[in-house]
Amino acid sequence: MTQDAIFTPFFATVFLTLLVWVYMYIRRISFITSRKLGQKDFAVPGALAQISPPSVSNPSDNLKNLFEIPIIFYALVLYLFITKQVDAVYVNAAWVFVVFRVLHSAVHCTFNLIIVRFYLYLFSPLAVWFIAIRAALIHLGT
Repeated sequence: MTQDAIFTPFFATVFLTLLVWVYMYIRRISFITSRKLGQKDFAVPGALAQISPPSVSNPSDNLKNLFEIPIIFYALVLYLFITKQVDAVYVNAAWVFVVFRVLHSAVHCTFNLIIVRFYLYLFSPLAVWFIAIRAALIHLGT
């Protein structure tokens, strides 16, 4: 396995974030133009969120969520690459993380069934924590 194999799930996560960002702006701009809202309607921080329906606020919330656990994922990927520890176990765990993040984002940005979203979210950080614990144990063992 080549060390750079870990960057495919890395960039998949980056482009998931881009996709959610674009979707969020499509939903927001559509809402703002359909309601003919002006600057004064959301000049105060959080004002837009207060008047937005879930179809507008959920993509925004999901985008914020993509800057939480994924940040740890990005750091771990870089650590594994720099230390030349990338192997099939790490790459497969990274793909588990990505798949569950994609599914979580799809649910969160669309029909948003909370219990489904909860379980999808649960499994993605577990993959990251697995990567982190394994990498830490290897590091501490050297």
